[in-house]
Amino acid sequence: MNLRRVVVTGLGALTPIGNTVPDFWNGLLNGVNGAAPITRFDASKFKTRFACEIKGFDFGAYFDRKEIRKYDPYAQYAIIATDEGIKDAGIEPEKVNVDRVGIIWGSGIGGLQTFLEAITEFGRGDGTPRFSPFFIPKMISDIAAGHISIKHGFRGPNYTTTSACASAANALIDSFNLIRMGKADIIISGGSEAAINEAGVGGFGAMKAISERNDDPATASRPFDKDRDGFVIGEGAGCIILEELEHALARGAKIYGEMVGGGLSADAFHMTSPHPDGLGAYNVMKYTLEDAGLKPGDIDHINTHGTSTPLGDIAEPKAIVNLFGEHAYKISINSTKSMTGHLLGAAGAIEAIATILSLKHNIVPPTINHFKLDPEIDPKLDFTFHKAVKREVKVALSNTFGFGGHNACVAFRKYPH
Repeated sequence: MNLRRVVVTGLGALTPIGNTVPDFWNGLLNGVNGAAPITRFDASKFKTRFACEIKGFDFGAYFDRKEIRKYDPYAQYAIIATDEGIKDAGIEPEKVNVDRVGIIWGSGIGGLQTFLEAITEFGRGDGTPRFSPFFIPKMISDIAAGHISIKHGFRGPNYTTTSACASAANALIDSFNLIRMGKADIIISGGSEAAINEAGVGGFGAMKAISERNDDPATASRPFDKDRDGFVIGEGAGCIILEELEHALARGAKIYGEMVGGGLSADAFHMTSPHPDGLGAYNVMKYTLEDAGLKPGDIDHINTHGTSTPLGDIAEPKAIVNLFGEHAYKISINSTKSMTGHLLGAAGAIEAIATILSLKHNIVPPTINHFKLDPEIDPKLDFTFHKAVKREVKVALSNTFGFGGHNACVAFRKYPH
């Protein structure tokens, strides 16, 4: 089959360190940390009392009261990011074939805030069912993709991918495949998550998955550091506009880079822990290279999953060394989660944006909050600690792994190459 080429023509972001793509990128390059005490609810009785929240965004000014009633926060984040991405790509519905413009969106949880509020209210009552008619359509994880298509009139493929923290990367891979097989011309992809609430923080806290460094939130997300104690939960959205190359050229679109491959694998090991030898991570990067027609020596940069968890931060570097051999030590590796926290189902989107911008600008953002390398991690690897590094980046990977053993990896190449 003659596969078509797929390029990135637009980006949108709403993150804990920047509410637009330029602000997000500037935050990454300057090592801005998004962690702070929780303001969404009273967390005084929780073991973890901090998170990476969105800051300084006026949702009431962006949406009218009727829209706020209909949209869970995760859907609000999705709409904001995609509005930026669509504008950035210069897509005008009246000038494209809307039947060939799709939305494939990722979310690991969906409308958790809506579910929490509805069940809390029910529990306070006498058992009489008094649920809002918006309860189900606000909560379901596919609704963000639906709202985006309704707002802009895009009638192409439309659905949501859910694979925990790999959800947004899964969405990108599905979008990439549909475009290169000729099923769509443009797909608006990415992911969003809004889980900073009592249920999200309490649930991840009960698993011992998140950091409890309440005395120093700013250094709590410390990937690959010996004293890491879990990830820092974040929220937000990332949008990536993927487009068939000839279609993009015909309408004069700017091109950030080319998506050249994607891989998927399973650890088949444990509900929440990665394979200790990084087998799933090894396989998913290997599959991505094969899909893209790349060799290990072609890779200049990897944006790792790098969550700051005790087990994950050991398994992933093992996989990198095992797959890339001596070339692993020439790759600029980083974890942008050290700054943004972990956006769960949206992580793959904002980290892919960071990876694409690294290609575009030949700069690799830093991994901050590093104090002492874990002795189980190969010290010869270059984790881009502390400061952004200028270097030529021709080809880069972005990894995302999720509970359940779901692994996804995406590959981007500089355009033109």
